[in-house]
Amino acid sequence: MSKRFLAPLAFALLLPMAALAEDEVVATVGDKNITRAELEKSVRAQLVEADSQRYDILSEGLESLISERLLEAEATAKGTTTQALQQELMTAPVDEPTQEQIQKVFDDNKASLSGQTLDQVKDRIVDYLKGQQRAAKAQTLLAELRKKYPTVVKLSPPVVEVSDAGREARGPATAAVTIVAFSDYECPFCKRAETTVEEVVSTYGDKIRYVHRDYPLPFHKHARGAAESARCAGDQGKFWEMNNALFKAEDLSPEKIGELATTLGLDKTAFDACVSSGKFKTMIDEDMAAGGEAGVNGTPAFFINGRMLSGAQPFERFKTLIDAELAKAETK
Repeated sequence: MSKRFLAPLAFALLLPMAALAEDEVVATVGDKNITRAELEKSVRAQLVEADSQRYDILSEGLESLISERLLEAEATAKGTTTQALQQELMTAPVDEPTQEQIQKVFDDNKASLSGQTLDQVKDRIVDYLKGQQRAAKAQTLLAELRKKYPTVVKLSPPVVEVSDAGREARGPATAAVTIVAFSDYECPFCKRAETTVEEVVSTYGDKIRYVHRDYPLPFHKHARGAAESARCAGDQGKFWEMNNALFKAEDLSPEKIGELATTLGLDKTAFDACVSSGKFKTMIDEDMAAGGEAGVNGTPAFFINGRMLSGAQPFERFKTLIDAELAKAETK
C-alpha cells in the first residue's frame, strides 16, 4: 500500500485515540476506575501553576539567549568581541551615589545588617548602587539593540480561559487588558492585595478592565455572607463602595456589615431582604466552580488576559504582565 493511502489512515486512527485520552484509566480501586480526566481535575491548580512556572523559566532563558545574540551582532558590527563589549558595559563610568541614596539603602536594609554601622557597610552599598546604574545602562543598550536588530519573540505564555460572567467591572469593556480576580473578603492576603489592586487601577486607568468574582473559602466564617452583601449592595448601584468597605473592615459579622450598609446610604430594608433571600447564592456558587475549573485553590487569584497570577503579588509583577499584554495588543 502506498504512503499516499497510509497517511489518511494513520490520521483517522489517531482521532479516536485523542478523543479517548481523557477517558484513559490511570488506576483502579476495587471495581472503580480513576480516569485521567478525574486525576487532572483534582490537581488542576497545581498543573496551572506548573505551566506558569515552566513558562517563566523558558522566558527567562530566552531573554538571556536573545541578549547574547544581540551583543554578538553588535560586537561583529563594531569589529570587536562579545567579551570585550560585555567588559565595556561592566566597567562603564557611572555617577557616584549621593549620601541620600546610600543612607536610604542602609535604612531599608538595617534589620538584616546584624547591627553593622553605615561606615562598616558603606563601600558595599556604593558598589551595589553603581552596579544598579550599570545594569540600567545595559538594559537601555539591549532595548536599543532590539530595534537595531529586529527581535520577535514567539514564545507564548500559558493562558487559562476565564469568563467575566457579567460580574461587576471597573474599566471599559473595550480595554486591551482584562483582569479577572477571584477573591475572599475575609482572606488577609486578599486584603493586602487590595492596596496593589488600587495602584494597578489608578496607574492604568481605561487601559484595563478589572472584574471581581467571589471565591469565599469555606473556613472563613463570614466570607460568603460578605460576598452576598456586596452583591446586594450592587443591586442598589454600590457594589464597589461595599467591596472597598468590606476589604477594609476588621469585623465582617452581619451586624457590622449592616452598619456599613447604613453608612453607605443603602436602603437598609431592601438590603436586608436581599441578603436574607439568598438571592446571589447561585452566582457565588458559579464563581466558585469557575475558579476551580481555572485552577484556583487559594485566594487571591488574578487572571490577566488569562495569565494566572496567584497570591498577594507586588505591583511590579502585575506591571510586567500588563505591560506585556498591552505591547502585544499594540502589535495587532
